[in-house]
Amino acid sequence: MQIDLRTVTIKPLRQTFDHLAKRFGDKPATRYQEGTYDLQATHNFHYRPTWDPDHELFDKSRTQLQMRDWYDLKDPRQFYYGTYTLARARQQEAAEANFDYVETRNLLAQLPDDVRQSVLDVMLPLRHVAWGGNMNNAYVCAYGYGTAITQPCIYQAMDQLGIAQYITRMGLLLAEPEALEAARHAWVHAPMWQELRRYLENSFVMKDWFELYIAQNLVIDGLLYPLIYQAYDDHISQRGGIVINMLCRFMTDWFAETSKWVDAQIKVAAAESPENKELITQWIRTHRDQVLSALRPLASHALNSKADDALQDLNDQFSARVAKLGITL
Repeated sequence: MQIDLRTVTIKPLRQTFDHLAKRFGDKPATRYQEGTYDLQATHNFHYRPTWDPDHELFDKSRTQLQMRDWYDLKDPRQFYYGTYTLARARQQEAAEANFDYVETRNLLAQLPDDVRQSVLDVMLPLRHVAWGGNMNNAYVCAYGYGTAITQPCIYQAMDQLGIAQYITRMGLLLAEPEALEAARHAWVHAPMWQELRRYLENSFVMKDWFELYIAQNLVIDGLLYPLIYQAYDDHISQRGGIVINMLCRFMTDWFAETSKWVDAQIKVAAAESPENKELITQWIRTHRDQVLSALRPLASHALNSKADDALQDLNDQFSARVAKLGITL
């Protein structure tokens, strides 16, 4: 018996979903396109929210910003659930390896006592700031418009929760569990934290979701992370605390990655119209001034005599960053 094997090409009736074909043509779509574009609910809402009858459940007017197509705010990382979880899994493996290395070799035993206490005072209360970042990005996801921007915001929210957990874990390596309660007490009562706490808690009641996106992801993170994970990290490394850098690897890598996403959103939104650009410039300027003022007591405690120079460098770097987005402060 002879079997004749032949290759048969079957032409598919269509290459992708109709709504994607309208955007990109009748060709195979990427997983990111399938999991992002035109998924925003737009019709057939049952009733307006009883707590906010002036808006639909999903409403473009919840922000002053105007976009012809909200899906222009696409993620340059092209994160959908699959690619996001794979990327974070790799980063978690690297972070776990660093924690294991520090623990198994007892490297923290060599940490000078003054540096240890400084890290507990300066870094451990930051888990409350990260929790605030989780809350704010969850709000943007809930009330924002367009899956292209709301989807990565829920990823950002979970990242902030993970950062809070890494800070907590670092604190437990440095001291007993009582250090967590001491950090919470400092966050609520210590003078150096109160301006930042006031600003963060005020952000919880900010209504305009895109303004909150700028306040949290561009301004708070854009000023706090370079201050703590660059300037302060360099400061304690010179005093024998370089091992702390290993425990903060996830935060430094995460900030570098997410900054590209944040910058891409703001650049596109500002280029949409002169009105958008003026509005975004006003928001950035207002929140930058408030956050710099809120960080001053923390910087003074963390960096001592180097605080003023560090804050000036921080402001210069931030201004240069937004200038690349077409915004002059």
